[in-house]
Amino acid sequence: MTYDFLVFIGRFQPYHLGHQLVVDQALASTKKLIILIGSSHRPRCPRNPWTFAERERMIRSTLHDQERVIVAPLMDATYNDDLWLATVQQSVNGIVAAHHTQPHRDAKIALIGHAKDRSSYYLKCFPQWESVDVPAAQPQGGTAIRAQFLGAPSGAPAAATLSGAVPAPVCELLDEWINSPDGQAVREEFAFVQRYRSAWDDAPYPPTFVTVDAVVVQSGHVLLVERAARPGKGLWALPGGFVDPSETLRDAMIRELKEETRIKVPLPVLLGSIKNQDVFDDPHRSARGRTLSHAFYIALAPDTALPKVRGSDDAKRAFWMPLAHLDPSQLFEDHYFSIQRLVGQLA
Repeated sequence: MTYDFLVFIGRFQPYHLGHQLVVDQALASTKKLIILIGSSHRPRCPRNPWTFAERERMIRSTLHDQERVIVAPLMDATYNDDLWLATVQQSVNGIVAAHHTQPHRDAKIALIGHAKDRSSYYLKCFPQWESVDVPAAQPQGGTAIRAQFLGAPSGAPAAATLSGAVPAPVCELLDEWINSPDGQAVREEFAFVQRYRSAWDDAPYPPTFVTVDAVVVQSGHVLLVERAARPGKGLWALPGGFVDPSETLRDAMIRELKEETRIKVPLPVLLGSIKNQDVFDDPHRSARGRTLSHAFYIALAPDTALPKVRGSDDAKRAFWMPLAHLDPSQLFEDHYFSIQRLVGQLA
């Protein structure tokens, strides 16, 4: 074997034949293969339909040598590449420490993958490890496969829809999943997004949307709403929405905050409590299309009683959540990362 450990990082949404080629090549040249599944602990959506556990099951359904493959979740760190790189290093170092059988010498580690586009930039970000590039095995990537699968007629078997793109055992798991409540919910979300985007088909160029969000924090709690409609129906979100043509960003944020939460705080106090603002512009942050969000951090003075709120407008309910209890798998789009960055935890 050439390496003690090869590290394969991907989102595997879903696990396809291109991924399997990399895994097969890796197992031919390493003692142990570490597969880090990215975008773990994210809410289900058309871009991230499957949980970490479901994707691990896809991968393991194709393996003949289970013992040599270690699969672990990898949390995103949107807007903080250094934190993401540190997370990868910590994950790999921990796994190597637990599985390296020759502690008298350093383990020989390398990254393996296909340098397809900017999303594969990480292959050059770990100078302490070698890098192994695997040529592309198929023209279709995860984006095209998801669109083909989620947009297929109801009842169409995955094996027929995804022939030549996805391993047969994974097709069986996809057929099982698409008929589950989770699968149906993602398919409905996908259809909604397709209808939404099709309204802009005749535009002379792809539109860019501008939205605002309010990150209101008091006494270690952040103000959230439960979304009442698609996209993201049922997920937790920051109060916010689209900017009207006649509004400033700040005025739009205050309007959306009051409309969705009916927060019992006087306007001068809200305005005087704005401590910071930032722009969140990850190209994939919204399924609806290119959407830039201007978020305002409102730090209210500590108090033993949190201001009264109630859901209204686009919000099914409004509520205060302790910052320590935030669950990234329940938060809409990139709102978890917006909160973390603005309150200083990802600075």
